[in-house]
Amino acid sequence: MIAIVDYGSGNVQAIANIYRRLDIQTFLATSPPDLECADRIILPGVGAFDQAMSHLNESGLRATLNKRVLEDEVPLLGICVGMQLLARRSDEGSLPGLGWIDADVRRFDDSLFAQRTRLPHMGWNDIERRREHALLGALDEQCGFYFLHSFYVACDRPQDVLAETEYGLRFHAAVQVRNVLGVQFHPEKSHHNGVQLLKNFALM
Repeated sequence: MIAIVDYGSGNVQAIANIYRRLDIQTFLATSPPDLECADRIILPGVGAFDQAMSHLNESGLRATLNKRVLEDEVPLLGICVGMQLLARRSDEGSLPGLGWIDADVRRFDDSLFAQRTRLPHMGWNDIERRREHALLGALDEQCGFYFLHSFYVACDRPQDVLAETEYGLRFHAAVQVRNVLGVQFHPEKSHHNGVQLLKNFALM
């Protein structure tokens, strides 16, 4: 059973609707006991880093999330700001992140872009795999994913990067450290590829 963490910062119903169409069971986790029966966890996120982190801290879910992910090794997928929360810190705010991956969240510096590029990075873009993983299986290479962000996760270790994307510079679009995974794009807005990625997470 897949728990979608509902802490007031994420497009939870769109994700749940995709799984409903796939006939894969999900539920919204709003309290610590909800997470105890999950064999997969999705951590969505929208908006600003500090706001999302505050909502998660205030939800009462953080301690149980730590236990289920770090001790019980339940697979977790962070989406968009949910991926950024996996890092140690963000240029966008002052609160510490979860620190589950060795990474920081940085703001795009458009002064360094080789060509005139607007922020936020919004719309469709391709990903380039850095290594194979079940999460990225059976994707249509001709189609991309939908992005909406002005900050990106920068991993310390190349081996933690699953895929990269280019927008003014190359940045880490998908990461994986043991049972912790994250994607910067929105699979729930990415049509066929997004559906396939969410299915991959459920079945891997």
